[in-house]
Amino acid sequence: MLISRFIFTFAPHMANKVILLVDDDLDDQELFGEAMSIVDNEATCYFASDGEEGLYMLENERLECDLIFLDLNMPKMNGKQFLAEIKKNSAYRNIPVVIFSTSLREKDGMETAEMGASHFLTKPSSFGELCKQLEAVISKALPQ
Repeated sequence: MLISRFIFTFAPHMANKVILLVDDDLDDQELFGEAMSIVDNEATCYFASDGEEGLYMLENERLECDLIFLDLNMPKMNGKQFLAEIKKNSAYRNIPVVIFSTSLREKDGMETAEMGASHFLTKPSSFGELCKQLEAVISKALPQ
């Protein structure tokens, strides 16, 4: 399996937070990484292009992450399938998962909350709003 990963490390020393974004949109990955460099410059971000790659990183590469941001609509394994897989595994079930999607469907928010997601964010249209949303979610999901 060819794994394409792009890692942003924003601080020269060991990161205090490890964040995984599972999203097939490379532009969204880049914007997310740039926003994280502003919101928390000590975080290390890993990127997976679909649920299968995200699971591979957790299971085979033993990625220990503090928080997962998860898109819903992806090829191979979608966000709901990925969420179901990690929530049934005791090694990953306690990692907070934030749904990060273009979906505006209330049903998606309710379903993913029932499945164990801790937050639901609709992808914002501006970079400034993305930074605000990430800051708010990170402060709730990973209190200092």
